[in-house]
Amino acid sequence: MILTTTHSVEARTIRAYHGIVVGEAIMGANIVRDLFARVTDIVGGRSGQYEHKLRDARVTAMSELEDEARALGADAVVGIDIDYEIISDSMMMVSVSGTAVSFE
Repeated sequence: MILTTTHSVEARTIRAYHGIVVGEAIMGANIVRDLFARVTDIVGGRSGQYEHKLRDARVTAMSELEDEARALGADAVVGIDIDYEIISDSMMMVSVSGTAVSFE
């Protein structure tokens, strides 16, 4: 399955549009990670724990998007948009959406 942020795929003609597909992942961060992230913020540097958690959430959301597109019989998802949101002090969400399509 092709997953792309572009609205077309070079050398491929879109035959059918199956609609918008979405994948979402909401992840909680525990207090120990929060504490170490705050220390990192104070002394500088990158927060590896949060980066890892965001990466996991993005992979999960993309997998859900792909599963939904596959269930519709799509060959690809074009125009993918990735959004990161903070829901509360300890929750973050990654949402991905795009258009499921089939090629000729």
